[in-house]
Amino acid sequence: MGRCAPRHSSMDFTMTKPVLLVVACALVDIDGRVLIAQRPEGKHMAGMWEFPGGKLEEGETPEIALIRELQEELGVSTHASCLAPLTFASHAYEHMHLLMPLYVCRKWEGTPQPLEAAALAWARPNQLRDYPMPPADAPLIPALRDLL
Repeated sequence: MGRCAPRHSSMDFTMTKPVLLVVACALVDIDGRVLIAQRPEGKHMAGMWEFPGGKLEEGETPEIALIRELQEELGVSTHASCLAPLTFASHAYEHMHLLMPLYVCRKWEGTPQPLEAAALAWARPNQLRDYPMPPADAPLIPALRDLL
């Protein structure tokens, strides 16, 4: 077996950064397109495209948080049974470490609206790289391309 090249120095393992758990969702329409949302002006990484979702609140499971976030951000409703975990991202930012499970959802009620985003776009999996994304979102694309 080959060896993995170290991504971090040994010092990185002794540093303590808070871990932030954020949940994301790839809404997939009947044509196999994925919904992405553009971060609005005034937010960190404004203008970048991301998978809808957000932070877990106290006492929430990832599924419950995602159901709440999809309602708040897009005005759509779904159920935990319609959310299928696909993959996750683990990314070190300067002041925290982000852990983000990505769920796939093919069934929801309502038409997605940009309630908190600057814009929404339906993109084919092979077009997702054409949209500038935050560093934590981009690694999720290959799993979506393989699935769809």
